[in-house]
Amino acid sequence: MLGNKKSKDTHRLGQRAKQTVQRLERSADALKAVIFRASAGLAAPVFAVAGWFAMTSSSMAVTATYRNDFRVCAGRLLSVGIAADAASQACAAALRPGDLSTCVIKIGRQTQIAASDALTTCRQARRPEEVASCVVGINKYTREAVSPEVLNYCGRSLLPVRFAQCVVGLRAEVDFASTQAMETCIDASDRISGFLPSFVPSNRQPTEFRPTFESTPAPSAPSQTPAAPTQSPTNPSSK
Repeated sequence: MLGNKKSKDTHRLGQRAKQTVQRLERSADALKAVIFRASAGLAAPVFAVAGWFAMTSSSMAVTATYRNDFRVCAGRLLSVGIAADAASQACAAALRPGDLSTCVIKIGRQTQIAASDALTTCRQARRPEEVASCVVGINKYTREAVSPEVLNYCGRSLLPVRFAQCVVGLRAEVDFASTQAMETCIDASDRISGFLPSFVPSNRQPTEFRPTFESTPAPSAPSQTPAAPTQSPTNPSSK
């Protein structure tokens, strides 16, 4: 009787343990499903926001607002009397349309030089804004009306701002015409060789360098004279 009772209790305990394990497995599966749905719900808004940003950035790359340099360039040139064809061609060919239009606007509004004349020089300049500063600076500190030649000189200079400082500084101390000052400063800036040091005196001509190679002549081999033929008894010329 006791043995049968113990076996029944053991069987019931095993059944309960099995049921407990099954309930735990079902709870774990349910928890996994909840976590998966939550992560999927969070991922969807993230992907949606990322896609929205991508669409927004691509649409902002090409715009017709006033952040478009070509539109700004064309509008500025038209405002100072440049013809539509000339303005469109100049802005389309410019590497930095904003700098080009700034150069023309600055010269046309702060000097007596026509904007159409300034456009030609600004298009050819590597640094249009510096060319405009050069022309306006010389015009501001000169004592007579600035001629259109200032455009030519400022456009020729490799360093337009430095060139303008040279012209203004010389004219502040030396009494000569603005054309003479510009010619003097442009001549000085064109001398590239002045930046290179020279170690040869001005009254000496540089000597030509001719390298010499010392070598010891190899001793010549002694000359060998052919030996005289010996006379044998069989030689008919022997006596």
